This record gives sequence, C-alpha cells and structure tokens, in this order.
Amino acid sequence: MRPLAGITVLDCSRVLAGPYCTMLLGDLGADVIKVEQPGRGDETRSWGPPFVAGESPYFWAANCNKRSLTLNLAHPEGHEIFERLIRQSQVLVDNFKPGTMERWGFSDAKLWQLQPALIHTVISAYGSDGPRAHQLGYDFLLQAESGWMSITGEPHGVPMKTGVALVDVLTGLYAANATLAALRVAETTGAGQRVDCSLLRSAVAALVNIGGGYLATEAEPARWGNAHAAIVPYQLFATLDQPIVLTVGNDAQWRRCCEVLQESGWTDDPRFATNPQRVANRGVLIPLLQQRLATRPASAWLEAFAAAQVPAAPVNHISQVFADEQVRHEQLVTSVEHPVAGDIRLLSVPFVLSQTPAEVRLPPPLLGQHTDEVLLAAGYTVENIAQWRSREVI
Repeated sequence: MRPLAGITVLDCSRVLAGPYCTMLLGDLGADVIKVEQPGRGDETRSWGPPFVAGESPYFWAANCNKRSLTLNLAHPEGHEIFERLIRQSQVLVDNFKPGTMERWGFSDAKLWQLQPALIHTVISAYGSDGPRAHQLGYDFLLQAESGWMSITGEPHGVPMKTGVALVDVLTGLYAANATLAALRVAETTGAGQRVDCSLLRSAVAALVNIGGGYLATEAEPARWGNAHAAIVPYQLFATLDQPIVLTVGNDAQWRRCCEVLQESGWTDDPRFATNPQRVANRGVLIPLLQQRLATRPASAWLEAFAAAQVPAAPVNHISQVFADEQVRHEQLVTSVEHPVAGDIRLLSVPFVLSQTPAEVRLPPPLLGQHTDEVLLAAGYTVENIAQWRSREVI
C-alpha cells in the first residue's frame, strides 16, 4: 500500500519548486500527470550540461514518479480535455504567472465547480496578489532579496548564494506539506481549497533564528563565513593536510574536545569555560584552536573526535558523499530504467515510512510519453487523440 494511492495530481508546474512538490507526492504513491506544452515541455529539459542520451539530469532530479501529457492549455479544445482531467483529479499544482489560469477560464470558482474537493496548490515568486505579484522571480533573485545572501559568505567578502537552489527546494517542501494538510481536510469535509505558496514566503520563513533575532533586537545580522554568530567553536579549521568542520554544541562537548586536543587547561580558563565566554573571546580562542589543529592530518583528528563523541566532519567532494558508507547504508541512491538512457542513478526518497514505503517507481518521463495512455484512461478514443494531435492540441 502506498500512502497516496488513489490520489491523482495534475502537475502544471515547471522548473524546480513545483515539480519538486509534485515529485514528493508521487514518491508517496500519487498518480502525478505532468501537463507540458507540446513540443517544448518543462524548461529544465534543456538545462545542462550535463546531458545523458540527450536528456537533462536537472529535469530528472525533480520529475520521477510522473507521467507526461502534452496539452496546449491555451487552445479551446485543450480546455475541454483539461476540464475532464480536473473532474478526475484531487490535486492541481501550477506555477503560472498570477492570473494565467483565470485568463484561460479556470478560476478557483470554476475549478471547484468541476471538482468540489479539488486542492489547488499555487506556487509563485511573490504571491498571488500584492504590489509585486506579477514580477518574475527565480531562486537566485529570492536569495538576494530575502537577505539570505547578506548573511552568507566571508565577513569582508561579497555576498554569496547557496550552491543548491534551496529556496526552490524549500518551497516545494512547504507546498507538499500544505497540500497534504489540505487533502486531509478535503477527506473530512468534502471541500477543496486553495494552497498559496511563494518563493518569497519560503525564503523569509527560512530565516528562522536569524530573522527572529532581528525582529527581537532590530540589529542587522553580520556575515560570519564558516563560523557561527552564537556558538564557538563552530566553524571550518585547517589541519595539516585538509580542512575539517568542528561543531561544539555544548559545554560537555567542549570539555571532551579539549581532552582530544590535549589542552585540559582550556576547560577551566574563565575565557573559554562556557559558550557565552567562548563567543565573547573567540578572537583569542580561534587562533589557539587553529594552531593546535594544524599539527595533525584531518583523518587523525576526525578519528579522535569521533571516539570522543565530539561532532566533526570532513569537507567532502560530491564523489566522496556518494562513496560514504553511511550514505550507502541509508540507500540514498536508487536506480531506475529510463526509456532512452537505460539504467540511471537518481537520488532516492529522503524519508522512510516503515509500513507504507515511498519509492521511485517511474523514471522521469520523456516529453509527452504518456499522452495517449492518459487520454485513453480519461475516456477518449484513438480517433479523438489523432484529431487533437493533427490540430496541435496535444
């Protein structure tokens, strides 16, 4: 049994936030029908390098467990098809510009007329209304505007974005979570609702302690590079051969850290005994730590810290991540047979349900791969499909 078996999701989103949301629903067992523009499809199909057998791994990363239907939603005949699919679905996800669905005649009122229990999850850059609702936005823009970049990077360096499009990923996670909550309500009441998510909402919400600290004090947060504003030591350090990260989260860990470093005097030093004292005296302590850590190779320190239960880690390259024994044990990589690329490796589902497992069942689809299959299941005929294809409706 899959948790969302019997749930049909119409995925009218593209790029990353929306597709990531719907992929998570597909991982949980929903039948996700990815509705794409004929001849073009999701923009990420053409994003690369890399490409494998002409297909984009960027697209693969957010589009497993889906079937692809090509449908021209701007075409009048496409409207009738879409209406029938809406009647047969429980969730619709789109990230069109605000007002696009309404312009095509699919207001929320119309959608609920077709399917009263429908969950309409809308993902936008800045929200569905307001002074900037119609402004285009991407992850990078929101990392800049939300303040993320102002707190990321070296103190005297330039602001930096994260290496992964985390605003998009977080928005997909929030959207999936809210959609599941709305589905629960629909099961109870029989009434659908609109779920509004935006990159702006997600980015600002994800400021968490940094945002909360500002709201409490109105003090502008600084960039700390690979250090931490409120915990010491909690940063990158050089060793004899390569850097490591040392994250001492409490005073008991600090005492064990000092034992590993063979610097027992630091535990009683009034400048370093507690975290607030270490934060206040970081300018003294960090050079001492750096000097000591530079005397041995990273592997020696990491082994000693692990034995003493002091949190520390190497700075891995991506190849080292996928070779890591714990990553392998957690089965964070899966493989699936792709229609043109053969056996491909993908990131696996990032959670485990003990009784109703989520899994990657379907490979990322080719553009329009399931158009005939979906339309036939919806009750149309082979003749209908041939006519629509000749008129570029599908």
